Amino acid sequence: MAKIYEIVEKATKTGKVERGINEVTKALERGLAKVVIIAKDVNPKEIVQHIPILAKEKNIKVLEVDSKEKLGISSGISVGTSAVAIIKEGEADLSAL
Repeated sequence: MAKIYEIVEKATKTGKVERGINEVTKALERGLAKVVIIAKDVNPKEIVQHIPILAKEKNIKVLEVDSKEKLGISSGISVGTSAVAIIKEGEADLSAL
């Protein structure tokens, strides 16, 4: 878990990430996302249910983390986010995922 947050943080600082369900969905549809991370504590669950399906169609890896608060912080914002897509990894090592 901590490793995923670390990678998101590094990608945010040195690459490019998209935050939020709408932005992540767009990144998936356009085939820009390299990895998608979803928070498990999203409520209601329905709002992120389409993301793994879309990602599977595009052959993009989906990972889960336990907290949208921590996901938001590691992606450089002070509020929680339900989903993050890594577009450009920068110095983050995606092979560790």
